[in-house]
Amino acid sequence: MEEKKYEELAKAVTACLNEVVRLRQEKESLQKQMEAALQTQQKLLSVVSNTEKNLENLKYEWNDPGQDRGSFYYPRFYKIEETVEMLVQDRKSLARFGDGEFAMMSGKERCRFQKMEEELSERLREVIACEDDGFLVGISNQYGSLEAFNWEGKYGIRPYMTDAVRREHRRFLNLDRIYHDAFISRPYAIYADNSTDGPGQRFRNLKRIWNGRDVIFAEGALTRMGVGNDLFDNAASVRRIVAPPVDAWACYQEILSAALRFAGEDVLFLIALGPSAGVLAYDLFRAGYQALDIGHLDLEYEWYLRGTGGRCVVEHKYNNELAGGDQVADIQDEAYLSQIVYVAGLTC
Repeated sequence: MEEKKYEELAKAVTACLNEVVRLRQEKESLQKQMEAALQTQQKLLSVVSNTEKNLENLKYEWNDPGQDRGSFYYPRFYKIEETVEMLVQDRKSLARFGDGEFAMMSGKERCRFQKMEEELSERLREVIACEDDGFLVGISNQYGSLEAFNWEGKYGIRPYMTDAVRREHRRFLNLDRIYHDAFISRPYAIYADNSTDGPGQRFRNLKRIWNGRDVIFAEGALTRMGVGNDLFDNAASVRRIVAPPVDAWACYQEILSAALRFAGEDVLFLIALGPSAGVLAYDLFRAGYQALDIGHLDLEYEWYLRGTGGRCVVEHKYNNELAGGDQVADIQDEAYLSQIVYVAGLTC
């Protein structure tokens, strides 16, 4: 009996010793894993801490005069404040070229709200080449440093500005020309200072353009510039030529004819018609009027007033850039309806 108890005790002791050995081995293994993880963490922290220093040095590597940078092209730009002064003091006209216009000029589909049209492509190529002193050509100032933009702005620009896109743009740009910044119509959402009074100052400066002027909007039927806000309240008067919200180019001649019919001697045209806007600004300029392609300016103002820090759906205004932005609530605004002097596209 005592021998049996001894055997059971020996087995129990052996099992305990084996478990102690297993736990010790497991502990040693975990310690090694932790040490390896700590080493990896330290390496990652070192990489992260040195990234800023590495980036700082890149500008010196890049500017090495011994390097051939001939294949890289950085357009030169007027400051937006300088452009505004030309629009206010000299009453010059403006067309803007963004990703949709460059794609259209290259024969590609990109705009959800304007199908590819060869005639429109040809006209855009004509407009971007215009060198008349009274007509300003704007392209987006996004070819080099993006320090002025917030994360959302940089996130949208960087994946777009590929080598292929830059080569595509280069086909239509003049190395010797100084361009105007197409972001003049985007004073808020993409800028790093959009939580400061910076956007407010930019909007107040832009409002000088139409201050005391008789204004005619040429806009999509769901654009409704200035409706529900005070962006254009300092204009002397507002009339509207309303076009289809998509594929406005199909009715372009009708829109142009209506604009010329209602134009007065000192009228200012403000245009939001997608890729057709730049061509309309150009044709109205050639007819003797000041005309500006202002694109998303009114939506930017709506976002600024809401203080969202970025884009958001505005229920009663069309927005091609956000999911659901084409689902627009109806409005019954007597002041807005009374401003509409012509509706294009009824027979297009």
